[in-house]
Amino acid sequence: MKILMVLTSHDQMGDTGHKTGFWLEEFTAPYYVFRDAGADITIASPKGGQPPVDPNSEAEEALTETTRRFQQDAHAKESLASTKKLGDVDMNEYDAIFYPGGHGPLWDLVNDDKSIALIKTAYEQDKVIGAVCHAPAVFKNVEVKPGQNIVGGREVTGFTNTEEEAVGLSGVVPFLLEDMLKENTATYTRGDDWAPHIVVDGKLITGQNPASSEGAAKAVVQALQEA
Repeated sequence: MKILMVLTSHDQMGDTGHKTGFWLEEFTAPYYVFRDAGADITIASPKGGQPPVDPNSEAEEALTETTRRFQQDAHAKESLASTKKLGDVDMNEYDAIFYPGGHGPLWDLVNDDKSIALIKTAYEQDKVIGAVCHAPAVFKNVEVKPGQNIVGGREVTGFTNTEEEAVGLSGVVPFLLEDMLKENTATYTRGDDWAPHIVVDGKLITGQNPASSEGAAKAVVQALQEA
């Protein structure tokens, strides 16, 4: 079971002067689900090396059991500090691709040709594709047929407009994820704000928010075990 985890390299929250990146729990919760299931994990990002962590996700109230486990885990920290460049990764070597969220992907991965190509290859090879919170943004420019987005006609979830409003960033983000998914004719579903909500549509697995990270990752493992 070989899983490719793809993180953002983008660290600026629009032109606000605030930092962003990936959301720590959305990386650590799936990372340990995968590792504890015996998966071989590769971490990659557009620029390679240490990807930027959203500083808000390291605040005391955002910490979880898995983020604390990560802080004590030298091997995991070393893996994160030395991510592969997306350009050096071959989807043929992996059984699944998984995208943790945070606001960063809205700016870089959404338009990253290599990321788009990896997702298309995964789709064409019927591999498991997972994304949580803001990360379903990476599907925005993935066409699987002319005029058909990968989420077209599929059931998906992702960070809601009301969650974006609650964090005060509706006017900062380049687009609202919920709106984008609906515009691409996805059947968008949601749970309550901040509560776990995971959607499995074949081998496309999405989670709504940070609290959905662990459940989305468990669904990926289950899909791999059933494959």
